[in-house]
Amino acid sequence: MSSLRPIEILGGGLAGLSLGLALQRAGVPTTIFEAGHYPRHRVCGEFIAGLKEKTIEALGLEEILSDAQRHHGVNWYRRDRLVRQQTLSNPAIALSRFALDARLAEAFEKAGGRLMLGSRITDKTTPPGRVHATGRRRAASAWLGLKLHVRGFSLANDLEFHLGNQAYVGLCGIEREEVNVCGLFHLERGLTVSRSSALLRYLANAGLETLAEKIAAAEIDEASFSAVAGLTFDRPKGVPDRVCLGDAYAMIPPFTGNGMAIAFQSAECALSPLLAWAQGQCEWPEVVAVVAAALRMRFQRRLALASRLHPFLLSPGPQSLFDVANRAGLLPLRSIVNAVHT
Repeated sequence: MSSLRPIEILGGGLAGLSLGLALQRAGVPTTIFEAGHYPRHRVCGEFIAGLKEKTIEALGLEEILSDAQRHHGVNWYRRDRLVRQQTLSNPAIALSRFALDARLAEAFEKAGGRLMLGSRITDKTTPPGRVHATGRRRAASAWLGLKLHVRGFSLANDLEFHLGNQAYVGLCGIEREEVNVCGLFHLERGLTVSRSSALLRYLANAGLETLAEKIAAAEIDEASFSAVAGLTFDRPKGVPDRVCLGDAYAMIPPFTGNGMAIAFQSAECALSPLLAWAQGQCEWPEVVAVVAAALRMRFQRRLALASRLHPFLLSPGPQSLFDVANRAGLLPLRSIVNAVHT
């Protein structure tokens, strides 16, 4: 019987599962409450940019990510025209959420963790030892996320980023020779589409007809289609008595490819304070304060920069400035990428 204080985590996404796994391996009795089930597809770019080996080691993710693809090359397109090529200083790690979540959940249970699937905690109180990793805050929004996998699609580089009218689409190779296609679009409330045609219609409406035609000519995995509305990219809103991690803390715009990294890094920020609490070395208000300060120090700068860049990548006018600055050699893209990844 463990003498350590138990911890419960609400939400079994990347932040919740990786934190739970690290805690359980350290001997802390940990329960994760997850409303859904595994494996399942999620709207996600499915590449992790800016994740350092230090975080992978701290959370014990080496084996889980061992066979993930490492991507270096990036092509940027605007309205189907190549505008920039770049090489990432650190590789992006690519693995589908279908596989990644399932691996983390299996490792957590194998370590002795208690995984409560199909469970949603509605209790509004925040007792000591409860961590919130429940994902994004739901709110009214004009943004829609769409995702699917395709086979037989030839990428021009490891990663492709496509800018359209009020749209951003990222493509990356994942396991089983599939390509993940994930896009952020301005929600067209009068547009009626079926599940199978939604992404193609939104691509065409955004001026990305050539990309839509290439996807339509490939083999689409219908089961992988996912959609999510109500996406917001606001600044962190601290909750005084809560430890909030991952998207529950803040959601960074998707063009950064940094959302998955932030989930893991936020779990890393919380790990040591939670271990200290479980061992009786401090009380819960101190844990909340320490974790909040660590998250603020680690993410405040990149979240602020990403929110300022977000309109330039999605609106036609600012996109033109982006294009002109790039062609004139005035766009410090490597410095920008490094800034939003660290």
